[in-house]
Amino acid sequence: MADPQLFCVAEERSGHCAVVDGNFLYVWGGYVSIEDNEVYLPNDEIWTYDIDSGLWRMHLMEGELPTSMSGSCGACINGKLYVFGGYDDKGYSNRLYFVNLRTRDGTYVWEKISNFEGRPPTPRDKLSCWVYKDRLIYFGGYGCRRHNELQDCFDVHDASWEEQIFWGWHNDVHVFDTKTQTWFQPAIKGGVPPQPRAAHMCAVLGNKGYIFGGRVLQTRMNDLHYLNLDTWIWSGRIPINGESPKHRSWHTLTPIADDKLFLFGGLSADNIPLSDGWIHNIITNCWKQLIHLPNTRPRSCLDCIGKNAIILKSQISLLPPKLLQQVLKKITFWTAANHREEQRVQKEERENKCQWSSSD
Repeated sequence: MADPQLFCVAEERSGHCAVVDGNFLYVWGGYVSIEDNEVYLPNDEIWTYDIDSGLWRMHLMEGELPTSMSGSCGACINGKLYVFGGYDDKGYSNRLYFVNLRTRDGTYVWEKISNFEGRPPTPRDKLSCWVYKDRLIYFGGYGCRRHNELQDCFDVHDASWEEQIFWGWHNDVHVFDTKTQTWFQPAIKGGVPPQPRAAHMCAVLGNKGYIFGGRVLQTRMNDLHYLNLDTWIWSGRIPINGESPKHRSWHTLTPIADDKLFLFGGLSADNIPLSDGWIHNIITNCWKQLIHLPNTRPRSCLDCIGKNAIILKSQISLLPPKLLQQVLKKITFWTAANHREEQRVQKEERENKCQWSSSD
């Protein structure tokens, strides 16, 4: 097995899978734009980001490799990354793969799940997934269906009448049980489902799977819904008290407490990248914008605090204990890095002085 390669940062990309397991962020797939062409990134690479050290590494992968794709849906259960669907040069996929992220020897081996019971979703990309009770619960996405597969859960966008194939957006729900290796489509018991969509985002709080936003045709949405993952009843559009975030797609939605969701970024209805942050309280049904986020920068991170520890010294002690531990690790890392850089500069200066003395 090849040794992992150390890099400053992974390549910029879109349409990739990103999951967190323990103290590591894992990134696979996606594409880059080169002269208005979408070039798929290698399927035999997985990038890991160590949250504690701030270092990226690229690992080569083995096994039954998925094709290079974008818009696949990645989710993590018990240390395994599952990747479903996506789009490649041959069209849409409904294949399911997994890789063990907690490998002892650093070898990442893909396995295609072929021996399963039930019927998987139709081919699609840009869908979302809730993880609940060892189950992968998929919702929505954009993809294709044959004429005999058309249902109310599908909003037709385009069609090939000769081949009897239709493309469009979904709002159906499919479940893969990772213990029994079984696909099934639950019977929705009630409520009003969200409009079919793609490039939306989801999060789980308790037994409720939330979704926000997404795209259908040229329209982006800013509606919030949840599905009860035990009773299979939709909430309908949740009425919001006060201001709401802009309509968007390709954002993030993350649970940050038992009753709160964090929304960040995305693409606006005008295809403009967003960098705003919002917190939703599911008890009061209110959104609150985080006005301290920088409007001119896409992200803020622990590295920024670590690099500016002296300036922020009086505020660091006010952080919550768990976050404070992470910040202190970053401060240690960047203090050591700065010390090494100072030593390097001093060494170069000494060598230059020696060269000048020799020339004289």
